[in-house]
Amino acid sequence: MPRTALRICPLCEATCGLTLTIEGTTVTGARGDRDDVFSQGFICPKGAAFGALDSDPDRLRTPLVRRDGRLREATWEEAYDAIAAAVPSLVREHGAQAVGVVLGNPNVHTMAGHLYPPLLLKALGTRNLFTASTLDQMPKHVSSGLLFGDPFAIPVPDLDRTDFLLLLGANPVESNGSLCTAPDFPGRLKALRARGGTLVVVDPRRTRTAKLADRHLAPRPGSDALLLAALAHTLIEERLTAPGALREQTEGFGELADALGSFTPEAVAPACDLTAAEIRELARDLAAAPTAAVYGRIGSCTVEYGTLASWLVDVLNILTGNLDRPGGALFPLPAAGPRPRPAGPGKGFSLGRWHSRVSGHPEAKAELPIAALAEEIETAGEGRIRALISIAANPVLSAPDGRRLDAALAGLDFMVSIDPYLNETSRHAHVVLPPPPPSQSAHHDFAFNAFAIRNQVRYTRPAVPLDADRLDECEIHARLVLAVSGMHGAADPAAVDELAVQAALGKETADPGSPLHGQDPARLAGLLTGENGPERRLDLMLRLGPYGDRFGAGAGADEAGLSLERLLAHPHGIDLGPLRSRLPGVLRTRSGRIELLPDPIAAELPRLRAALADRPAALVLVGRRHLRSNNSWLHNVPALVGGSNRCTLQVHPADAGRLGLADGGRARITADGGSLEVPVEITDAVRTGVVSLPHGWGHDRAGARLSVAAASPGVNVNQLLDGTLLDPLSGTAVLNGFPVVVTPLP
Repeated sequence: MPRTALRICPLCEATCGLTLTIEGTTVTGARGDRDDVFSQGFICPKGAAFGALDSDPDRLRTPLVRRDGRLREATWEEAYDAIAAAVPSLVREHGAQAVGVVLGNPNVHTMAGHLYPPLLLKALGTRNLFTASTLDQMPKHVSSGLLFGDPFAIPVPDLDRTDFLLLLGANPVESNGSLCTAPDFPGRLKALRARGGTLVVVDPRRTRTAKLADRHLAPRPGSDALLLAALAHTLIEERLTAPGALREQTEGFGELADALGSFTPEAVAPACDLTAAEIRELARDLAAAPTAAVYGRIGSCTVEYGTLASWLVDVLNILTGNLDRPGGALFPLPAAGPRPRPAGPGKGFSLGRWHSRVSGHPEAKAELPIAALAEEIETAGEGRIRALISIAANPVLSAPDGRRLDAALAGLDFMVSIDPYLNETSRHAHVVLPPPPPSQSAHHDFAFNAFAIRNQVRYTRPAVPLDADRLDECEIHARLVLAVSGMHGAADPAAVDELAVQAALGKETADPGSPLHGQDPARLAGLLTGENGPERRLDLMLRLGPYGDRFGAGAGADEAGLSLERLLAHPHGIDLGPLRSRLPGVLRTRSGRIELLPDPIAAELPRLRAALADRPAALVLVGRRHLRSNNSWLHNVPALVGGSNRCTLQVHPADAGRLGLADGGRARITADGGSLEVPVEITDAVRTGVVSLPHGWGHDRAGARLSVAAASPGVNVNQLLDGTLLDPLSGTAVLNGFPVVVTPLP
């Protein structure tokens, strides 16, 4: 007889609750969980395809170990023996920096991806960390770090209460949101308009989100920072600023006015390809709204001035008094996050504490640009990366110049990949460790609850028992930590979790500001519940978090007394209420205040000012999102490919006529990194002077085992880039708004 089980969807940032139908050990259906406290039954095509992804026959079931140049099936012990024999000896011979670590986007969709990479990095001692953040949201981390002193203090739009929402470079109707965790984003946008609110979308494409808008502005790609600067200038010039209580918590208002003095709407309009009147009207409407939120995402991050654009988003929220107030942009308070601390000066946020070996790129948030990974492997000398640990990552497709990185990976002395597939990157590994399908894994959203538009907490245990021949994903990671530490076979993997618990409790009980100060860590550890180490660690985080029971030492922010045991008693989650004002407690700047014009930002503004005189390219490229896709990792599910989810070059009819392109024909597109041959789709959904090609395709390399994706491989848009064009403050690759040349093919 079929049964049902609950599972939080791990396939995008919306984190919707699912009800799975299971026959035996096979997921045969998925629908939205109507009782989920957050998603309330919403589901998208990705969630509906959960069963197909879960049972994909191309998923690896057993580890692979390279022998005689070929990857062959092996036992788990053989796989970890190979890692233990290779990595520690490489570190002893060449030093800790000879090992690099790459973390891909799917890491933040799993419990293991949150709990173990910090332990792995500590065990290795390497500073060579590369993640998908420098292909996506790193500018927002950097701007938040500089403004608020904490790179994870990222305010999110209060979608359900705002009167005016300004979206830049975001298409949440198809992406389901990003750095703004909101199930049923489309429904929330419709509800905004239904209650009399206003939605303004700034995007060079007429996306499905733009079609919902009251107003759609289509500026020249890459000009977001100029537009935002002109909006801020107008608010100041026309005396429309109203920071309210924020004025006493912020320093730098006067300096900001001087710094933005050149960015008048009239000066900016030609570079944005908008009119000065449009810019002034938007600034006035933003200021006049009872409440408003400005929200920018990947289209405004993965451009040449991504950090400045991300900074200016919050500058606008501050100038209008909408930061940290209901209906504006608020800081979430996740249940498993750190408990609030008393307001006061903090350590602040610094950039460039170390630099990459070859090109000298500054670190940001302890990460180096992933665009620099290939040169760090290729270039001889002390500190060359000789071994790589890649976890849920496919940088051959997601990073610039995949051909160069592809060749570099082939020259590594040793590579480990944790991945369910043999994809374009993991095919280079010497050892592949496949995690079980998501139905066999527990789930809690550590990362995305920190960006959720409503405070809530949910946890689901595995819906299907773990197959006898598989390891739990958390155990795979724990064993990897032991193997690179030279402790493979000498310690139980559970010891990794217990050491993490001991370290956390030791720090907590030593903190004079903690209600647990002076207590016995061993006694507290004995009070934790859970069936395994990861659950015990989750229980600890919940107890120590803002709503936790503090082991009876005093309840949390709302006296919820949260623990794993209480959470398990609420299988559809616990609603912790709407977002609330958190300033000044969020601030960790050295001044203890919002630092409106940090020195690195001020030093970058002259470069933006110079862009006012730039001569724009005749044709530039932008990416696009598909509702039934997520970067490169869902193209092997038949239900999620085809239809509108196609790798085509979208071209405006006027440009197509000028270039001699035909709908359904083929074209060659060329940029600094190379050229591609692509099918043409003529549509007025893109503005003139812009072409669009989606990210995540290019599944045509020999050695990968992705049969569905290989049947419709598409092309890798990032091959058009050579990796040299970066946002200098964040190290983020410029993936949007770069010049291209398009010519027709017979």
